[in-house]
Amino acid sequence: MASRATKLLRVLKSDDASFESNFAELCDRGAEAAATGKDARKIIERVREGGDDELFARIPKAARAKLTSLEVDREEWDEACERVDAGDRAALGKASMRVREFHRKRIPSSWEMREEGGGYFGHRVRALDRVGVYVDASSLSAPSSVVMHTVPASVVEVPEIVLTVAPGRDGRVAPEILTAARVAGVHRVFKAGGAWAIAALAWGTETIPAVDKIIGAGEPAAEAAKLGVAGRVSVTPPTGPGELCVVADRSATPAWVAADLLSQAEQSEFGRVVLITHTKALVTRVQDQLARQLKGFERTKTAKECLTTRGAVVVTRNLQESITLANRYAPEHLLLAIEDPDGALKTVSSAGAIFLGHYTPVAVGDYLAGPNSVLPTGGTARFASPLGVEDFLKRTSFTRFEPPKLRELGSEAMRLAGVEGLEGHGKAIDLRLQKIRRARREREAAREMEI
Repeated sequence: MASRATKLLRVLKSDDASFESNFAELCDRGAEAAATGKDARKIIERVREGGDDELFARIPKAARAKLTSLEVDREEWDEACERVDAGDRAALGKASMRVREFHRKRIPSSWEMREEGGGYFGHRVRALDRVGVYVDASSLSAPSSVVMHTVPASVVEVPEIVLTVAPGRDGRVAPEILTAARVAGVHRVFKAGGAWAIAALAWGTETIPAVDKIIGAGEPAAEAAKLGVAGRVSVTPPTGPGELCVVADRSATPAWVAADLLSQAEQSEFGRVVLITHTKALVTRVQDQLARQLKGFERTKTAKECLTTRGAVVVTRNLQESITLANRYAPEHLLLAIEDPDGALKTVSSAGAIFLGHYTPVAVGDYLAGPNSVLPTGGTARFASPLGVEDFLKRTSFTRFEPPKLRELGSEAMRLAGVEGLEGHGKAIDLRLQKIRRARREREAAREMEI
């Protein structure tokens, strides 16, 4: 194993007697710190009662003094985009284009079908009327977050997409965020942050319109506020710290694996990084590379805290066991740094996003690979999916029975109502069946008279 000086990641061995309990602890990564529901409810009520005045009061004084409106006007938006380096604008445009093309492949459509006897039913698929995107201005990934959260809504042509983001000390929104908003398809931008922005999007104020769905991740107070308004509007599930699991074999390059782990660790000290490998020699080399690459690393403190407190290496018996454990961990990001990633892909059942092979760093997925980088965290990849166009659509079913179809199925429906003891259900069907029978008898009588 690596020397004590370079051992940044704790090591778990699958053949140790204590492995099951230690690995279960590694997998148990519930939400860290979060604002209390009581605090969130207070903020929500204040915004409901105070509207714009409450939002202005919560903006730092330095920024508030320079604000004339909570909404970013067209002139400010244009100026901000012009201030962004042309190359950066092009990169954001490329990212938006690639994410847009990916999501266009998956737009569900309405459908209908008809049955003999007058049965007609199906689904109508429509976009939500208005969506609110919340962005934490202090987040390192704010511009790319705008792209990833907004583009799927834009693809299905949500009529109005609004963005809330806290202004800086100068009373303005960061130019890179506004540029990302423009290329991604945002219609309106408002200067509001934290739990106050979430409350404003849910209930509406004099300036900010109420929305049907709130998406985006933020600081704990904002996440708590999302839970507080759930039901009033649709909200995306709370997002936990970012995660990366690397499954590697002898073909992996230690320096590359270490760089991938650091790319996740640098984002937050609460992030989760795990290396799973059956190649024992790789463990020492990756640990050494982590120590070497951390020297002079810009975000050394954050990355080191993440590695030493929430990172781990899991040493397995073989590749099959590595994949099995990765499925149990159900990471947000899974990198298969192995000889045959395509073959292993067939056995992966639980991961938010999978990156195949040695030349597919997770970093490209965070920006412009195409698939969405808004992913399930905390092990929820066992049942949850990445953000997609489906999150901005609503499906409505419709049904129509003509008399012959009701006559065909009505008796069985009445019987089921009887099984459940719901007399009214049966009566609603029987009254119609009685009319159908009367009409049938009248037609038969009329034919006999003609004869």
